[in-house]
Order: sequence, then structure tokens, then C-alpha cells
Amino acid sequence: MENHRLVLPGHMNQFGFLFGGYLLKWVDEIAWMAATLDYEDCHFVTVGMKEVSFRSGVNEGTILRFETARVHEGNTSVRYSVRVLTEGKAIFTTEVTFVRVDESGRKQSLPKRS
Repeated sequence: MENHRLVLPGHMNQFGFLFGGYLLKWVDEIAWMAATLDYEDCHFVTVGMKEVSFRSGVNEGTILRFETARVHEGNTSVRYSVRVLTEGKAIFTTEVTFVRVDESGRKQSLPKRS
């Protein structure tokens, strides 16, 4: 799945670069959307990110491209790789793991895929 985000003035830190918290929020949100599209009628919560390492600063007005792909499926969890690029260069990569839960927050098995 591919998605884009525009870096606006309200996303900047005190040094004039993208505040890392916004990028982490977007990565989590976009990976969650991929999981939700892949597994309709399932509820997911984030259980972790593999690594958080920012490779370069991001300026206001930058259009970020997010590339998301499923890389692992377990019994109750699924993991997605996320690459964030600008001008064809990866500035951030990680893997986000989600677990399927019911309305009470208990783990549930993923549906069988055909």
C-alpha cells in the first residue's frame, strides 16, 4: 500500500524540522490502515515497532511517501514493513506489529486467508 503526507508548519519542532512524534504517529496510522484493509472486520491494536531511527531531517513542505507491505502473519498478530521516502530516498524504515483483539481487548486468531 502506498500513501502520502504533506509536512505542514504545525508539524515542525523547535529547530525547524519535522517533529519525530508526528512521523511515528503517521507510520502507525498508515500501517494500521493496511492491516484493516487486509483483514476486514478485524480490530487491531499496535504492540510494537521494531526500530525507531531517523535518517535525516525533514523540512516543511516536504511530501512524504509511505510504502507499506505485510511481512509476517502469525496466529493472532500481523507485521508490516513501512518505508518513508522523500525524493526517492528512504528517511525512515521500521516494522509495526499488530494483534487482533475482540471488543474486550482479548487476543483473537486472525481469519484464515484463501
